Amino acid sequence: MNELLEKVFRGKKVLVTGHTGFKGPWLLAILHLLRAEVTGYGLAPETKPSLYYLIGGDRLCRSVIGDLTDREKLKQVVDEFEPDFIIHMGAQSLVRRSYREPLETFQSNITGTIHLLDVLRFYEKPCQVVIVTTDKVYAESGTGMPYQETDRIGGHDPYSTSKACCELVTECYRLSYFHPEKIDQHGKSIATARAGNVIGGGDWCEDRLMPDVVRAMSHGEAVRIRNPRSVRPWQHVLEPLTGYLMLGAHQSRDPAGSAEGFNFGPDLQDTLEVEQVVQLALKAWGSGRYFCEVDSHAPHEAALLRLDSSKAKSRLGWKPRWNAHTAVLRTVQWYRHVLEDPRDALDYTFHQIQEYFNTRS
Repeated sequence: MNELLEKVFRGKKVLVTGHTGFKGPWLLAILHLLRAEVTGYGLAPETKPSLYYLIGGDRLCRSVIGDLTDREKLKQVVDEFEPDFIIHMGAQSLVRRSYREPLETFQSNITGTIHLLDVLRFYEKPCQVVIVTTDKVYAESGTGMPYQETDRIGGHDPYSTSKACCELVTECYRLSYFHPEKIDQHGKSIATARAGNVIGGGDWCEDRLMPDVVRAMSHGEAVRIRNPRSVRPWQHVLEPLTGYLMLGAHQSRDPAGSAEGFNFGPDLQDTLEVEQVVQLALKAWGSGRYFCEVDSHAPHEAALLRLDSSKAKSRLGWKPRWNAHTAVLRTVQWYRHVLEDPRDALDYTFHQIQEYFNTRS
């Protein structure tokens, strides 16, 4: 494991929102290995299978099933648990669903974030807070250049717009109530983390590439590709999660200087088109086929999306350990292993975490 993370998080109280989704259980597993004390707050798992249930998430944290729009319940959990760190990942995170359910998306993502930040106004202990947004918070430039933290915030679809609003809301609360120059008075460091298009074992969400690929391969069906030429910052789920934790660790040491937004993406030369990712997944699986079926009526999604993560590299010492090829391989290996032996899901998840941290960055 990472020496800095072990030193900072051992014995500390960490509140994780959205702990029952895809990234949440992976984060619970990392924090368990770091020997942190964890409370999770979020909705009941939506997918079947559920990664949270597969790894026995209730053994890794104290789980509270609740909605972020329930401010009083959230406040009660914060006041009772008294966290040292909060990693806020609870959100409606699917672009295509956001088109179908815009109101629910805005309520979950914007109102939920407002409630958490507002609860912290009345929380008396020091706390390091990482608000997780997305790489899609940037207004599309059309230049093909990677996005930097200083680029204009914007949104096209309801999901992207809701997350851009989260950035604005966080900045508002940071400047109004948790100003870095007054950290000695309020004790709160509020940062945002921007990453996206993560892959890894245990994701069964709708309208996501790797879950769709695995479902098709495991049933002997052809994989349908919607946007074969789209380029995304593909990265294994352990990459941004490590970034969130390293950001929190630096907040604990420099709370005022780390209260900003940070990108966590793969190296700029490490880019793959959707079709290339599918080809790598089929090769790793050992069989399978695919076909491209571009939907002319599909909702808008950016064709090219890249992040400049130089700030996280220079300020936090974070950098990717697994390139996109390795990320796809490890993802397929997880699914193959766990589909054959679901009882080994937690141990194999621990195995991949240790394998990740043993890889030289």
